[in-house]
Amino acid sequence: MIKFNSYHPFALITIFFWSLAYIFTRITIKYFSAFSLGFLRYFIAAFVLILVAIILKIKIPDKKDIKWFLLSGLSGFSLYVITFNKGCETVSASTSSIIIATVPVITALLARFFYKEKIRYSQYLAILIEFLGVIIVTTTNGTFTINTGIIWLLLAAFSLSIYNILQRKLTKKYTALRTTIYSIFIGEFLLFIFLPETIKEIKHIPIIQYFYIGFLGIFCSAIAYISWSTAISKAKETISVSNYMFLTPFLTTILGLIIINEKPEIQTIIGGIIILTGMFLYNSGKKHKGRKNSVRPNIA
Repeated sequence: MIKFNSYHPFALITIFFWSLAYIFTRITIKYFSAFSLGFLRYFIAAFVLILVAIILKIKIPDKKDIKWFLLSGLSGFSLYVITFNKGCETVSASTSSIIIATVPVITALLARFFYKEKIRYSQYLAILIEFLGVIIVTTTNGTFTINTGIIWLLLAAFSLSIYNILQRKLTKKYTALRTTIYSIFIGEFLLFIFLPETIKEIKHIPIIQYFYIGFLGIFCSAIAYISWSTAISKAKETISVSNYMFLTPFLTTILGLIIINEKPEIQTIIGGIIILTGMFLYNSGKKHKGRKNSVRPNIA
């Protein structure tokens, strides 16, 4: 029976939709620039969430928190989607998901610095095991080489890690829905400079692309980010949630096989099993240690 007071189901929902985002982004990026696709994706997400805000009569945030929402919108949406799309222009869906899977490591280090969250030895070991799985999956398409696309994706991973840290702070005061609405709205507002370019490009796309863009905006953005913020707000430690991102390379490969017939190699299967093993070790170690060793965030 699913316990909705747990962060696990919300994290899994997000990871599922984010895994699909790699595939749909690779499909749509053929018809748009990275900037136009980013604008359209979050324009749809922002439109949906603004309707939700109106229906639920959600109030604007306190003035003193505006700066945090500006940073949240910039890091989690504006910068992230541009760098992510730029990377996906030249990097495959499975490899893209592998690069973004470094987010838990970056988030853990940032959480250790800002929130003084403790990382136990068993958790360090689990992270190393999961990262080993990521490295193995990396060899799926041959030699792993650093190129421009990978650099863009590393920037996207760092940007999303900053967003995770900010969500940890904001969801202590605001609900996950409110933080997501404010952040996406601000992020989309910053992307409005790409509106003229988007209007030119959208005139010449196949009809099916509207479906892909709509899916990216509603499910891979609006719903996924609400679930992600909810998971972070329910978890004792930020890394407990970001740790789920190690699943994305494995899940993206499986979905890629189903949707666009990308056949995985044996390295992907082995790497996926190792990633799952690391996640089990991490969560098991946390339960054995109990909650008394956890440190709550304390950032001004």
